[in-house]
Amino acid sequence: MNVDEAMRVNRALNKMSKLYRAAKARKLAALGLHPGQDVLLWLLARKREGMTVSELAASVGIEPPTATRTLARLESGGWFRREPVPTDRRQVRIVVTDAGHALIPGIERAWAELAEESMGEAGDDEREITLSTLEAANDRLRALVGEGPLTED
Repeated sequence: MNVDEAMRVNRALNKMSKLYRAAKARKLAALGLHPGQDVLLWLLARKREGMTVSELAASVGIEPPTATRTLARLESGGWFRREPVPTDRRQVRIVVTDAGHALIPGIERAWAELAEESMGEAGDDEREITLSTLEAANDRLRALVGEGPLTED
């Protein structure tokens, strides 16, 4: 790849990343959330029995202290509760409340709107090529920084 093409790729990815995050922040603000909080709450909602902070952090690929800080910011919304882990008094399970579950359709709607707005008028074939290219790039970058592949639960 020549330097002009490399600059074009870098500029496009950097700009898209910033714009996507800003657009996502606006959509989530309408729900009382910030980027990152949506993913944690959505993942927690998928586990009726809840998760420990360590389990949650591992499922997102972040460090437990980062998950703890994000949860602390979310706590005032009443979207989850902490329950003791019977086998380990040092740990708690984070369990989504009914109010948190009620927020999930709004999160999914915001994600769907943002994806649709991002892809615009692209047809099915263009969307598939774009998504495949982005997923392959993400896989290569994860390997480059030493992260494992994404896994589906």
